[in-house]
Parts: sequence; structure tokens; C-alpha cells
Amino acid sequence: MIVAVMTLGTPVWAATGVQVGASGNTYASSGIQCALNPITGMAPLVKAGLYNPKQNASASVSLNDTAVTTVTFYNPDADVWLANGPNTVVVALNRRTADSYTLDASLSYNGQPNMCIPDTIGNSLSGDLEYAASSKSYATVTPGCALNGATGLAQPYINLFDNGTYLLNISVNNVPLTQLSARRPHTPTFLSAGLNVISAANGSLSTDYYVRDGGTGSCQLP
Repeated sequence: MIVAVMTLGTPVWAATGVQVGASGNTYASSGIQCALNPITGMAPLVKAGLYNPKQNASASVSLNDTAVTTVTFYNPDADVWLANGPNTVVVALNRRTADSYTLDASLSYNGQPNMCIPDTIGNSLSGDLEYAASSKSYATVTPGCALNGATGLAQPYINLFDNGTYLLNISVNNVPLTQLSARRPHTPTFLSAGLNVISAANGSLSTDYYVRDGGTGSCQLP
């Protein structure tokens, strides 16, 4: 016997940053976050799964009609990496009941790999250096290879420079790294696998962005 899946009504918004499905038993993130995919690098992500599950609860999670995983009481959450454009995440409790969530990961400029990769068209190149549009910072283009003391692994890296006496807060893939200034004018920046986003924020005045491909996230020391 074929039983059609009944997708329930519009999710309700919860105060905790999630939207709860009409069944009251599933949820998805209320917004898209940019996170580090272990293979492709920075990419749009939502969490989806069971909401206040009972011990015997389980559900299947799918993205755009493609199965992602099964969630249970013991593992109630799933990472769902979104495709470019509109996405539909479905958390199905059984063959009769499923909650559907619509999330928009549309692109904002031509050639954008995904919505989490900023537009750096305003930057300029000079030899192996890339200068930010603000002229407050610059970075090497071609990655080198060095031992990352934090991970104990050989990883590709670039050097990032303060192009003056600015106070720049440096982050890599949304994780704070260090602060550059006249006293510390440059820093090595190690790259993870896939696309990496490096930012240099001069308070609320400006933020410089650089995008680098870290390949597999590892390299061979010379």
C-alpha cells in the first residue's frame, strides 16, 4: 500500500533561533549560518532535527528530495549544507507526517561560489600581493606551506599585512585570529580545506576580505 507523506503547515518561529514544525516535534534553524564545511570550505549551513524528542523518537532529514541522514533521541540534530538558491529541508517523522522548511541561499553576485563567499572584486593585484579596496591591508596570493603549531600539521598559509598604522581585527572563517597594528604589522594565516574567508576589520569603519582555496587543507613541507 502506498501512503502519501503529509507535509504539515507553515513552521512557527521560536525565540531560541529555531523554527518549530507544525507537528511540534521537529525544527530547523531560523536562519542560515556560514560555517566551515570539512571539504568545500565556507558554505551555508542549517541545523535540522527533532524538537524535544522522546527516547524512542526518530526522523529522516532530506534536502531538496535527497536523503541527508536519520536523527534520533541520541543524535537529534543534523548539519544540512545548502545548495545555491532556494532549498527545502524536510524532517519526516514517518510516512504520514513531515515538516517542511524553506531556506533561501541565493547568490548576490555573478560567479559567487556560494552565499558565504564575499565579493572581492574591489581588491587589486600587484605581483603576488592582493590589496584590499580600502588600502588598509594586503595579503600574499600564492599559499606557502608550513607547520601549524596549533594543529601539528603541515598546512597551506598566506601572510596578511597591515598597510599602515591601522588597528585591524583578523578573523579566518569567522573565527577571530589576532589583531594587527603598527606594533604587529603582519601575521601568517593558515588555510583549511576548500574556500577560506579571511577578514580584516578596522572597527566599524571598514572590513577587508580575502578568499583563498586551501585545497585539501594539507601540504608537503619542502
